[in-house]
Amino acid sequence: MSYSFTEKKRIRKSFGTRQGVIQVPYLLATQLESYESFLQKDVPSDKRKNEGLQAAFTAIFPIVSHNQNVRMEFQGYNLARPVFDMRECQQRGLTYASALRAKVRLIVMDREAAKPTIKEVKEQEVYMGEIPLMTDKGSFIINGTERVIVSQLHRSPGVFFEHDKGKTHSSGKLLFSARIIPYRGSWLDFEFDPKDILYFRVDRRRKMPVTILLKALGLNNEQILAHFFSFDRFDLMDQGAMMEFVPAHFKGEVARFDIVDKSGNVVVAKDKRVTARHLRTLEDGGTQRISVPEDFLIGKVLARNVVSEETGEIVALANEEL
Repeated sequence: MSYSFTEKKRIRKSFGTRQGVIQVPYLLATQLESYESFLQKDVPSDKRKNEGLQAAFTAIFPIVSHNQNVRMEFQGYNLARPVFDMRECQQRGLTYASALRAKVRLIVMDREAAKPTIKEVKEQEVYMGEIPLMTDKGSFIINGTERVIVSQLHRSPGVFFEHDKGKTHSSGKLLFSARIIPYRGSWLDFEFDPKDILYFRVDRRRKMPVTILLKALGLNNEQILAHFFSFDRFDLMDQGAMMEFVPAHFKGEVARFDIVDKSGNVVVAKDKRVTARHLRTLEDGGTQRISVPEDFLIGKVLARNVVSEETGEIVALANEEL
């Protein structure tokens, strides 16, 4: 038997005394079966399993409007026959793909009816795009070039905390940050700047103050301030105001006015530091409210909206400086 030059170089010799018991399996079966179960191309719409492409559609639908008057339901999808075969796609520099069309149903409710009543129902096939098809070799033809899928590492979903090790700011201050990686959706990054102002990013884009995110989640200024800050209560009087006495808010502070007890005795003089002994004296005397001058309120930030009791009009908004 004569061999060609190529065959002579590829001759394999076996020195085993026994024949192989286990045959080499079809190694491409894993890729082919996996992609086939993802597409479920030849399975009728009513018999498809909730996996792969079918699961992606059912996770999004139904889509309901904010006023609950319009509802869009998913009925199924179909994959059209490719326009060109594999050889033609390679010759023309095209992608071997199939057109994906989804059948959806639009249900419009009657807003004027007393009970929920269906006003109109429409069904239509919507073109969703092109899905590449796998060849018999387990590869794809993208723009006329045969390509294969390779494994790729990705970040595990979860919450990650880190800091810059003092390399960002010249002072060496540690700037902490956090990243939220969901199973599906946009990444959220939170970071502090050198002034300890908290910002956030969506998908590593432009940073914005974190209050924008909190307001987008439905919180208003009053709720945001109540969550992050402690308050001092003031009651306006004919002369000055009365402040609720909270010892923890005074400890270590420098008094900007004379602090007197219930008997009118000066416990802490103006411009003196408030110590634990002063606070003990006020607590033992049963002090619950402290008289403060009007100029002490200048520069304070409102924790709640100030509403006129007579007209109900908002005089000043929360988070505004007096």
